[in-house]
Amino acid sequence: MSTLDSPERGAATLAGPAPRILVIQAPYYREVVDGMLRGAQRVFADVNATAEVVEVAGGYELPAALAMALKSPRRWDGFLLLGCVVKGETDHYTFICDAICNGVMDVSTRSAAAIGFGLLTVDTIAQAEARARDDRMNKGAEAAHAVLGQVALARRWGLAG
Repeated sequence: MSTLDSPERGAATLAGPAPRILVIQAPYYREVVDGMLRGAQRVFADVNATAEVVEVAGGYELPAALAMALKSPRRWDGFLLLGCVVKGETDHYTFICDAICNGVMDVSTRSAAAIGFGLLTVDTIAQAEARARDDRMNKGAEAAHAVLGQVALARRWGLAG
């Protein structure tokens, strides 16, 4: 394994019932996001987690959708955000990526919600496709591991259950 490879991760150790995860995805690059979702679903299957998937128009809408979900009377144990932004020839890429990341961080720190953040910010579609393949480099799977780890931590500290 080179230093650029992703580590092998096993299933999270979760106390309590199988987690319920809301996946909020921005499928502007449908094949890429679908590949990331497949990676996440494999991880969720390892712990019998259920995943509800909703779509938003684009990455910019991810933070607001997360905030709305947190205000919903429905309850999930964690949230997985999936999307992809490919750099173009203008500054639009930088503004969008900054807005998404800052928005998600703001919601995350204010709510203390268990969140997995799977937003690809890449220079080319080829880079995005490489991170959405059905292999150990799948960033959807990495984000799924992250949200399950956060769910486990919240349960350990009595913040969820």
